[in-house]
Amino acid sequence: MGPLFFSDKVNFKNMLTLKTLRDDPQAVIEKLKIKNFDAKPIVDRVLELDALRRKYQTESDELLSKQKAKSSEVGALMKQGLKDAAEKVKAEVAEMKTKSSELLAKMDEATAELESKLVLMPNTPYKLVKPGKGAEDNEVVKMGGPEVHLPENALPHWELAKKYDIIDFDLGVKITGAGFPVYKGKGAKLQRALINFFLDNNTAAGYKEVEPPVMVNAASGFGTGQLPDKEGQMYHANVDDFYMVPTAEVPVTNIFRDVILEQNEIPQKLTAYTPCFRREAGSYGKDVRGLNRLHQFDKVEIVRVEKPENSYAALDEMIAHVESLVNKLGLKYRILRLCGGDLSFTSAITYDFELWSAAQQRWLEISSVSNFETYQSNRLHLRYRDENGKPQLAHTLNGSSLALPRVVAALLEDNQTPEGIIIPEVLRPYTGFDKID
Repeated sequence: MGPLFFSDKVNFKNMLTLKTLRDDPQAVIEKLKIKNFDAKPIVDRVLELDALRRKYQTESDELLSKQKAKSSEVGALMKQGLKDAAEKVKAEVAEMKTKSSELLAKMDEATAELESKLVLMPNTPYKLVKPGKGAEDNEVVKMGGPEVHLPENALPHWELAKKYDIIDFDLGVKITGAGFPVYKGKGAKLQRALINFFLDNNTAAGYKEVEPPVMVNAASGFGTGQLPDKEGQMYHANVDDFYMVPTAEVPVTNIFRDVILEQNEIPQKLTAYTPCFRREAGSYGKDVRGLNRLHQFDKVEIVRVEKPENSYAALDEMIAHVESLVNKLGLKYRILRLCGGDLSFTSAITYDFELWSAAQQRWLEISSVSNFETYQSNRLHLRYRDENGKPQLAHTLNGSSLALPRVVAALLEDNQTPEGIIIPEVLRPYTGFDKID
């Protein structure tokens, strides 16, 4: 697809840092209204705490200077034999040290509260993001793929899975619970085929494959913004304080936590397959039938670290790449630009890919491609050296490439025939069969 942005006109100062709030707090408040987030109380408190912190710092610095001067007086007085005068100055120095400790404690307290407030603020949306309440206000920017013509008495994928014995939802309930299906026979092979197909296409497009852990520590969850915002949606191993990954974005992006990339090390393009785990609390009805919404699912991810001036061109490339995968699978799709109300906590802009499920007569989300600008890198302390050798915050981006469950749902439903389910030609070298019957 053609560019969705005009990269030479992009404003790259859309980042949420303390300096941004100091420079133009009202602009931040207005931008976050697009996400339906009232930032004013937090911004006001952050600026108040910042002023207090700087006040304590100034007072502490002045006191330290006086303390040093007084300390030097002690030695001079002792040399002159003025012991009583020296003891008096020593008492003044001790009093200054006590007051200095009190000031530093107040400064630390203000800093801790300030930081706790800052992490409660979402990323500011990019200028193309429109206001809106939720999914109903998202903008369709493109549609593609062939029209789907189903045979008579077409079945939804959960019935097809049962008919051909390729996915067992009841067995998953027995072993674990709802949302943990068991893939069997050709269903399991189809899963493996899709994972390898996506990874091979990603590596051919220049993404380096990595295999990360599927459990992360709290620092990793914080770095990419899942914590504290999405803590209730993540599975948590309490004893070790590890979190099961909701997406490979978390471990892969955290490869670069506390890293300064050199000029020849940026951009970074990585891809990874992981199982993903999400509690998805509150889901019900048709949204949870079959593969529509799972607690454990497979997903292949692409992640990029870019210089700010290149990140929107990179976003266009990622969208075009995901679109190429969908086209190769021969599926009907649409691309949406999310409105402010449907945009994630961490994202500056997101494009969702949805597949048409002909048997269910509904669209199924299978990919989100996002630019986080400097929001994640600010939390990760991820920087790169510019041409002058000065560290600068990088931009981070990621996208599903692709999430398997709803891809499988659409493949099964849209390719069903009276003789069986036809496997797309590009997958046959991976599956070893051309039909599920």
